[in-house]
Amino acid sequence: MNPTVTTEAATAEESVISYGRNFDVRDRVIVITGAGQGIGREYAREFAAAGALTVIAEVNDDSSRRVAAEIEQAGGTALAVPTDVADSASVAALTDTVVGEFGRIDALINNAAIFSSLTMRPFEDIPLEEWDTVLRVNITGSFLCARAVAPHMRAAGWGRIVNIMSGAVPLGVRNYLHYVTSKAALIGMTNSLARELGASGITVNAIQPGGTFTEVPRETVTAEGKANLIAGQCIPREEVPMDLVGLALFLCTPAAGFITGQTIACDGGLTHT
Repeated sequence: MNPTVTTEAATAEESVISYGRNFDVRDRVIVITGAGQGIGREYAREFAAAGALTVIAEVNDDSSRRVAAEIEQAGGTALAVPTDVADSASVAALTDTVVGEFGRIDALINNAAIFSSLTMRPFEDIPLEEWDTVLRVNITGSFLCARAVAPHMRAAGWGRIVNIMSGAVPLGVRNYLHYVTSKAALIGMTNSLARELGASGITVNAIQPGGTFTEVPRETVTAEGKANLIAGQCIPREEVPMDLVGLALFLCTPAAGFITGQTIACDGGLTHT
């Protein structure tokens, strides 16, 4: 046996293994807000399928437990934690629970948002209380979650924060002014947090989905509106939650360690210029 060849082969094998680990989320502790339904549910299921320790932070306790049960039945690991992202005490309890269970927090996906339940209306007709509630959940909630996990990520010298934006922002969608405004604010939060956290080994990026259709009903979307949306894409088919999973997974891996402060569209080319 030629020892040189054996060593070279072993080195090549180690290189392949190391490369694969760069794209690996196995045993990473991933906190996903709003994971009880829709896109968040798909993130939770697919991260768990990839070997992550998935935390479902959801205001609806029944929904969070249902998703956790789905994951566990499929052989994954999940922890359901009832969480109101708009309440700082609830968010603090979330991080305490996760760290107590797993010892760390590797990644946060700020997915929780109010959208499907909103009624489309001219901005003059939006009740002030509804405006305040949407901004409180959609932008303040993301701030509270990022603020809560950052100390744990800093202590580890490693972390990933992914904010879920919306294609409604560059499109300037009408009659959703509070929602569009809240998602636009996430861009600024992403950019600024990337500057503040980069030296600690923490990346902060945003995903910009297009018109993604889930099991959650959207009464304000007509068949004609859906057809027009699809017609505006470079890839002329309906966007589904699984279209977003690959990007979210990648941004939470070591391979994405030099990508930060970016808003990345995943919308079939809807906002392509």
